[in-house]
Amino acid sequence: MNSQVISFNCILKNKAGLLISSTYNRDVLTAIDTAETQLQGLTQGLKNLKKGEHRKISVSASEAYGFYDLQKIILYPVKKLITKDLRLGQTVSIIGKSGNSRTYKVLEFHNDFISLDGNHPLAGQDLVFEIEALEVRDATKEELSASINKVGNNLFH
Repeated sequence: MNSQVISFNCILKNKAGLLISSTYNRDVLTAIDTAETQLQGLTQGLKNLKKGEHRKISVSASEAYGFYDLQKIILYPVKKLITKDLRLGQTVSIIGKSGNSRTYKVLEFHNDFISLDGNHPLAGQDLVFEIEALEVRDATKEELSASINKVGNNLFH
């Protein structure tokens, strides 16, 4: 099975049929087989896609953005926040001890602390991707080694 580079229209819905997003995705490299890639179910569902093909791909939460994890909710000191003017539901980026930045959603305010949620916004949801393939070609060796535009890392923030 050759890896492909595809351009496609995608309508993303939850299992109940509620529209989440509608996107055009250009030059996406598929079939990257790594355990840490998000959207493994979508990667598998895109295999052997043909130009002009319409495909409906159902992806369980475990194969999409994972299950909702209560351990990703943290209490963070307000005095350490760069931005002090935050609202419920707003996102904030925090640089951890390792130097990596993570994005959190504001859940609740406490006296000197703030509750932040580090789960992906679509965590815990079974998803349905309605795909229309516009362009499809085999990936080059250079594209495979660079692994640019992998499905799991660049689609559907």
